[in-house]
Parts: sequence; structure tokens; C-alpha cells
Amino acid sequence: MNLDQLLSSLRQNKSFMDCVTHWRTLPATDGSYADFPASMDQRIQKVLEKRGIFRLYSHQAEAFRLAEEKKDFVVVTPTASGKTLCYNLPVLSAILKNPDARALYLFPTKALSADQVSGLYDMITALDMDIKAYTYDGDTQAVARKAIRQTGHIVVTNPDMLHANMLPHHTKWVKLFENLEYIVIDEIHTYRGVFGSHLANVLRRLKRLCDFYGSHPRFILCSATIQNPVELAQALTGREIAPVTGNGAPMGERHFIFYNPPVVNKQLGIRKGAVNETLSVASMLLRNHIPTIVFAKSRVQVEVLTRRMKDATKDAYGFSPRVRGYRGGYLPSERRDIERGLRAGEVDMVVSTNALELGIDIGSLNACVLCGYPGTIASTWQQAGRAGRRKDTAVTILVATSAALDQYVIEHPDYFFGASPENALVAPNNLYILLSHLKCSAYELPFQDGELFGGVADTPECLEYLTENNILRHLDGKYYWMEEDLPSGEISLRSATSENFVIIDITNPAHHRVIGEMDRFTVPMLLHENAIYMHEAKQYQVEKLDFDACKAFIRAVDVDYYTDADMNVSLHILDDLDSRATKGGVDVTLGELRVSTIVKIFKKMKLDTHENLGFGQVMLPQTDMHTVGMWWTIPDSLAARYSNDELQGALVGVANLLGIVAPLYLMCSPRDIRVIYQVKAPITDKPTIFLYDSFPGGVGLSEKAFSMQELLLEQALQVVQQCGCEDGCPGCVGPVVEVGGNGKKTTEAVLKELLGLWQDF
Repeated sequence: MNLDQLLSSLRQNKSFMDCVTHWRTLPATDGSYADFPASMDQRIQKVLEKRGIFRLYSHQAEAFRLAEEKKDFVVVTPTASGKTLCYNLPVLSAILKNPDARALYLFPTKALSADQVSGLYDMITALDMDIKAYTYDGDTQAVARKAIRQTGHIVVTNPDMLHANMLPHHTKWVKLFENLEYIVIDEIHTYRGVFGSHLANVLRRLKRLCDFYGSHPRFILCSATIQNPVELAQALTGREIAPVTGNGAPMGERHFIFYNPPVVNKQLGIRKGAVNETLSVASMLLRNHIPTIVFAKSRVQVEVLTRRMKDATKDAYGFSPRVRGYRGGYLPSERRDIERGLRAGEVDMVVSTNALELGIDIGSLNACVLCGYPGTIASTWQQAGRAGRRKDTAVTILVATSAALDQYVIEHPDYFFGASPENALVAPNNLYILLSHLKCSAYELPFQDGELFGGVADTPECLEYLTENNILRHLDGKYYWMEEDLPSGEISLRSATSENFVIIDITNPAHHRVIGEMDRFTVPMLLHENAIYMHEAKQYQVEKLDFDACKAFIRAVDVDYYTDADMNVSLHILDDLDSRATKGGVDVTLGELRVSTIVKIFKKMKLDTHENLGFGQVMLPQTDMHTVGMWWTIPDSLAARYSNDELQGALVGVANLLGIVAPLYLMCSPRDIRVIYQVKAPITDKPTIFLYDSFPGGVGLSEKAFSMQELLLEQALQVVQQCGCEDGCPGCVGPVVEVGGNGKKTTEAVLKELLGLWQDF
């Protein structure tokens, strides 16, 4: 049956509808159009008309007008709304007017670069003009690089390549930098936290070189829907940015279903596993031949779901090409093959992490299944937008886990549909990041006395610091780079560490092959020795992890379990930055922390039932991170009112509640912050609750939490009071086994005391 028939059938299915907490139907919308601008080159108009485009969407016409007025702007419209033409039309128009004009396109991933440039090639071919567009990334062959540098009108790359290769070797790119008219940055909502803070500094370096070469490029930025697109665009570029927010594209009817798995233990508030329920929903869509994308939140979940779905669709020869997995760590050739299969209609279902959340053209999909809440409203809409890209009816089914944040969203649909999408926060002046890029910029061009890097007032002090440490040399009014090594090679834009681990399959002794890669932070969790590593639903056991050489050696196995490691975290306070007291007289402090993490054990989990089959030890070194956090120190007078067990249960409860409400009100992903408690913190010597940024140096989330800590406590109290459980559940303070039999009541009492309301309790 088709999708409309299936949706009608589901509405009559009592067992399915008993789990549906909300079904929202978003009606189809007509497009808003505008005539081709009079200033648009007739050759471009003819190409568009041959493709059946006789008018532009209103936002495309507005973008072209702003470009003609030489303004920097950001386009903020939903997925599949034709954002590509918002930058391709002005860029091609500029090159047709001036054959020396150049443009630089930045995409966050290589996959997106390759996808977008293929569409650009088609348009240039139809124009039949000598316009050269090239992809320049790590996969570009050395023989092609010289031609790209000399003749490329449009250079398509990613921030990493710009940072590590193009800017340090700018003398090879003179033609580009002298004639650069446009810098296009797509998917800017992905540039948040560390990645966005790095990119802002890379763009400072780029603008500094453009000034040196005498060019003054304009910025065209595109974003999915977030709350602060203009603020983010201005923070990234350092320019005044005009917004283009009205979506003129038509859209088909969309159904959004909130599905909460049935309760299996009412007392503990435990529900059926989200993975198994997702399998059930996805299998139903696959049986009805509805092209579907399934999003999971972790690599392990992707591989488990892919394996189970492949098992259900095997042909007589044991193959199941209709289902594919897709995630970071696959080799580029493997990912391109999957993308081609999706576009060609050869793949009915793809199971992915958020790697396919971005605007890669993956053909016509009608359904999207989310295994757990993605963590932010913006990501949820972005993932849901991967279905229904051809104006047909589309459905998104959000299958909730028992996690507190999932339960809050699934039971409060009005919050999800009514709240603004999240802010994207960046901290380009984070000292760790700023100093790194000051070094890179000094390597590229000497700094003159009094010169400010991106307008940062502290630039002279930073340059003096680097001089004192023999990194720069001050001579004749300029600061020169004096080390031998290239500084950009030591800096990763996406993480605190610079080198990925390669994963080597040694199953065949005669032919070892690299099948994937993984970042250093994730390795202790997924590539420790004896871990079961899953790749395209195949299982491998890690035989050896060479931490120093950044290599993991794996061998194919066939077992019915997977592994899941536990990470231990310890905190140390380095410095206090600010402090205040709550209405309840509790000290709240903002400061710098050292976060130490180590993986000591892993669990073996059965594939089908997820039962625990045993444990194993992990012998890997500890990793440290310096960041910014805030903490509540519980005074002795408050702690004395409770037994040790009661107090520990309350701390667990408060930490769990803050973990629910803090991402909602800080407008960030739950992964961006951590909330933990210590019954007796080593520094404060008292019970303490910590909230800290999950990024080296911090990106401003803890400072924001510190300023609104009272609101966070009030909202935490509201969640626990509104929850219908008796003694605690994953949707509020946590399961009874974690907080104790009286944990919910004690948590509520402690929150009231923190807020100065204890006398009313």
C-alpha cells in the first residue's frame, strides 16, 4: 500500500495508536514566487527555463537582490527549499560579467561538497561557458591541484582544507585571493561549539589575507532553521548580515507522530526498548516498500539496526542490498556508493547517524524514523526534512527512549511544536582557540604593531605571550613566526585532538585493508581491545589497539552480542571566576575545571534481547580536558537534614532533572553539556552538583547557565511536580533503583530548599 493508505491504516490500529502521544498533520503549502530579476543574465534564465523553472521562489529572488546590492546575507529556510540557487545564481552571474571573478564555497563535510558540486557542474554545462568549478579536498589528486589553483573560478572545499592547506600556502592561491568576490558557507547551523569557534577564526585569517591581496569578498550563508541565524552569521564572519527568512517553496503534507513505547514496568517507569520498537516501525514501512531513512543516535545503534533489518530482507543468496547503513567512519568510496544507491532508487532503507542530516541529495524518501529524540529541535526538523523532498506526503515517526529528555519532549508536544529552535553558540575568543589561530595567522603574514586580529582587543597581549614563549619574534615593528613546524597541522577544527585512528581489517593475513576511521575521543569507548566493532552490519573483534600509532587491528567474527563501554569522569576545580548565593543560601560558583575521563570496563550485550552477558576490563590511559563549568555547593546545614542515602538519591535526582531542563533553556544539544554530582567533592569538601561545557575551554554554555541558574532550578522543580510517577522514573528524577524509594520526594524537598521555598514544603 502507498503511504496515504498506510497512515489511514495506522489510525485504525489500536495497538499502534495506544503508543501515540501526539499526531500532528502539517498541511501542504503553496509556493510564493517572483519573476526573474531584470539584472539576471539572459543565459542563466534560459538554462532555468529548460529545467522547467520559469519563476524563482520569493526567497531566491530576495537573495539575488541582496547580492546585487553587494550585501552580506544569510538564507534561513527549511530542507529542500532551493537554497542552492540562492548562491549559485549570484556567483554564476558575477563570473559571466567578469571572467576573472572567483568564488569560494565552504561545506562542513566532503560528502556535501561532492553532492553540491555535481549539481553546479550540470548548470555550468548547460550554460556552455568556460566556467571551471572544482572540488578541493583531501581526496583531490596532486596533479589536479595546480590546475585548480590557477584556473578554478569556483573552488569547493571544507573548513579543514581551507585551514590546513589553502591559507598556509596562500602564495600558491594568488589568483583566487586577488579576485575573490563571494565566500559561500552552507549549513552554518552545524558550526556551533568548538567547530564554529574554530571556523570564525579561520574566516578571520581568510579576511586578513584578502585585505593583503586587495579583494573584498561578500558572504552568502545558508542555514537550517535555528533561533539566532543572523547572530551566528555575524559571529562567524564579523560582518553585518541581512536575513532572508521567508520560505517561498511549496511543501507537501507532512505527518509528525510522537510514539512512546509501551510501559513494561509501571513502578520503575521502564518502557520497551526504543531500538526494538524502531525495528518494528521500520519493518512495517519496509514491507510496504516505502522509501525510508532511520536515524539513530550512536554508531552502535546504527549497526545493530542495520544488521537486524538486513536479516529481515535477505534474498535466497543471503544478500540484502535494499538496506544500507551510513555513518561516520565509513570510507569515502563506501559512502558515495550508498548515496548513489539512494538517488537511483536501488536502496529502500538507509540507517544513519546524523551524518545524513545535512542537505545531501539522497533521492525521494517518504518516511523518516527517529530512534530517540535527536537532542535539539533544530536537528529533529532537519532529520525529518530528509523525507518528503519531492512535495509528496511524508511522515516522521519519533520513537522515544526512556531517557528523561525524550520523555519530556514526547509528553510535551506543544513545547516541541511551539518553541523556537535552539541557539547556536560559538566562542571565537576562547583563549585556547584564539591563540592557535593567532599562531597560524602569524605564520601566514607577520603581524604589525597595533594590528588587531578580527577586532580582538587582547591581540597585543596574546602576541607578546607568544613572543615570550619563543613562538614569535618581534622585530622592526612586526611579529614574525620563528618555529620550523607548520602550526595548522597541529590543530583540528572539530575536536580537541588532531589525529584520527585508522581501523585495519586483518581477517585475511595476506591482505590487510583499512575499512574505517575514528576520532581519538571515541576510540576508548568503541575500539578498546576485545570490543566488538560493527561495520555495515558485519562484526569484527578488536585484536589490538596501538594507541601511540593510532591504529586498531580487527578480525571478522560471528557472535550474537555487541559491546558497550562505561566511561568514568572525575572533576577538579582549577579557578573560581564568579560566585553568588541562591535564595536558599546555597553557594553557586562559575569557574574553570579539569575533566578527567577514563574507560575501565565494557559490557557484552546480547544483540536481540540486549541482556548483559558479562564484563571485561579496558586498559587505556586517562584523558584530561580543561573547560568552564558552574557548581552548586550544598551547605552542611542543608545536608544534615537527610541521611547519606537520602542525600545521594536527591543529588542523583537534581542532576538528572538539570540534565533535562538545561539543554532546553540553554538551547543546546544534551551532548554539549554534562551534569554530574559528587557526594563529597575533593575541593569543596561538600556535596556538589556540577554543570560544565563538554568542549575544551568552554563555549559559553556554563556562563549562560550561571546567569539563569534560578530559572533552571524552578523548571527542574516543575518537571518533578508534574510527573505522574509515584517514586521516580526515567522521565523525571530517575528510576527508583538510582534515587531510592523516597528519592522523588527528597529531590523535590532539596530543590525547594535551593530555591528558598523549604519553609513552604
